[in-house]
Amino acid sequence: ILPAISLDGVLHLDIIKESWRAVTFYCFIEGLLDSMSPFPQKNSVIILDNASIHHSSELRELVEAW
Repeated sequence: ILPAISLDGVLHLDIIKESWRAVTFYCFIEGLLDSMSPFPQKNSVIILDNASIHHSSELRELVEAW
């Protein structure tokens, strides 16, 4: 279970029956971006930890292109 939360509650949630990999995390972020707003509006910042699946050039390009 992977939730994306804000001060107002859950923005996006995904449940999979396998380990999270870069590809599945990329799909999660694609779905999350539908709930995001441009900076500096509410829900405009995504905070990730140092997990290896968070560090792909494709993921960075997806978020920056949004």
